[in-house]
Amino acid sequence: MKIIFACVWLVISLSAFSQNPQTPQPKLVVGIVVDQMRQEYLYRFSDKYSEGGFKRLMSGGFELKNAHYNYAPTVTGPGHASVFTGTTPAIHGIIGNEWYDKNLRKHVNCVGDPQHRQIGAEPEKLSASPWRLLASTITDELRLATQKRGKVVGVALKDRGAILPAGHTPTGAYWFHSESGRFITSTYYAKSLPEWVTRFNQQNLPEKYLSGEWKTFFPIERYVESGTDDTPYETKFEGKDKTVFPYNLKELRKKNGELELLVSTPFADDLLTEFAKATIAGEALGTDAWTDFLTVSFSAPDIIGHAFGPNAVEVADTYVRLDRNIEDLLKYLDENVGRDQYLVFLTADHGVADVAQYLTDNRIPAGYFNAANVKSRMNEFLKDYFPGKEIVEAIESHQIFLNHGAFQPDPKGAGVDFLVATELVTNFLLAEEGVANAFPESVLRQSDFNEGGIKGQLTRGYHPKRSGDIIIALEPGWYSGSRVQGTTHGSPYTYDTHVPVLFYGAGIPKGSSVLYHRITDIAPTLSLLLNIKLPNGCTGQPIAELFERR
Repeated sequence: MKIIFACVWLVISLSAFSQNPQTPQPKLVVGIVVDQMRQEYLYRFSDKYSEGGFKRLMSGGFELKNAHYNYAPTVTGPGHASVFTGTTPAIHGIIGNEWYDKNLRKHVNCVGDPQHRQIGAEPEKLSASPWRLLASTITDELRLATQKRGKVVGVALKDRGAILPAGHTPTGAYWFHSESGRFITSTYYAKSLPEWVTRFNQQNLPEKYLSGEWKTFFPIERYVESGTDDTPYETKFEGKDKTVFPYNLKELRKKNGELELLVSTPFADDLLTEFAKATIAGEALGTDAWTDFLTVSFSAPDIIGHAFGPNAVEVADTYVRLDRNIEDLLKYLDENVGRDQYLVFLTADHGVADVAQYLTDNRIPAGYFNAANVKSRMNEFLKDYFPGKEIVEAIESHQIFLNHGAFQPDPKGAGVDFLVATELVTNFLLAEEGVANAFPESVLRQSDFNEGGIKGQLTRGYHPKRSGDIIIALEPGWYSGSRVQGTTHGSPYTYDTHVPVLFYGAGIPKGSSVLYHRITDIAPTLSLLLNIKLPNGCTGQPIAELFERR
């Protein structure tokens, strides 16, 4: 009798476990990407954060303190693609925000699509889609796993910030059209805007946000973690003599593109937060038995960061205000999806370099790499070896594209000449100030995908069909450009690779880890949390510490 009872108990227990897994699936996953957020910003501005924004995610969730991009270039398009595919440009193919197409012999946008047109703004110009993304995303895999019953929607200020995270098969993707002040989509997704998007656009919220001033959230003297408000390292708005608070947006918009000014203020993130909430309501996300997925990309920190640099009061105030946006969104999720019924992760698509001129003024090595000047001098240098021919066709994102048509038509002779040109260009670059190294495509193509160091970073960012013939690595603190105001990103160094990674909500334990993790570890972690297949090009690994704490 005891044996029979034990067997019955075991059958009942196994049946119950199969129907009621230990950790219920979240009703909604929200993937937040902050454009140009260093990991240190979680702590640097923390005394001005609320308890319900970044601090809530940190104290109530799981934090990776040592997460990095494991490739270069560290820019927006590849960053969003890598987070959601779980792999790098070498596999997913998004090698930059734009790149020089070797076959078309022109620059192309990472999400530009001549086969589709924009929906929601006039005139209906050529628009965008994920067709250049060569791998599936975690959002694609959720759609496949649920037979498309689980909804996926991407929203952002930038088109690439909405399109790449949402993947190839989403319910929809929407981005801000700064000329009209509306959120739009493309014919890749729909023939017309959903009614809820049209209703949202009819509120004309950009007009409201640009009707007043941008002044600091707290008294300006409290912003001690930033430099002085008036410095020579910041870009001025047209019509304003100094880069100082307050900014009269109603006046400045006249000389700064009217509604286009909004994306250069933190109020663009206010707008996106409102649109994210409208998306949850409009698509009824998180309301049925199938897990849905919303991706949100906050782009204003990047646009402001480029203009002012990471030491600016403007950047600090942007993050103080973004913190309130995060708090607002979490409260909305609590009330409309249910506390502990959703899962949030937050990360960034890249970090940012300090203003090079600011570093040099403080006796720290840094500088500017003038690509146009280098290209001109390089072609002049190569004329002695290849008379009458222009060998360097383009320099784009620290990549050299050679003019293959300039070499002899005879395959054997062309091969030799090409190798000679490659060696000459590589040696020329290595003699340039600010260049740390240069790698021909033959070297990167034969390198191990898991190789360490700068060479490994460049190898994982190199796609043989799309990348250039020679890849340049600049010295730390150096970047392309010549202006002493503002800054950029894109390097393989820690100031550009080290980003926040936070998990919070359903099934997420409290804790943190200082172990090194790649940004590509986010997608496989989500796959295992959701019990679905990994993205098809995934090279990342699940975050073991998170599962050990569950």
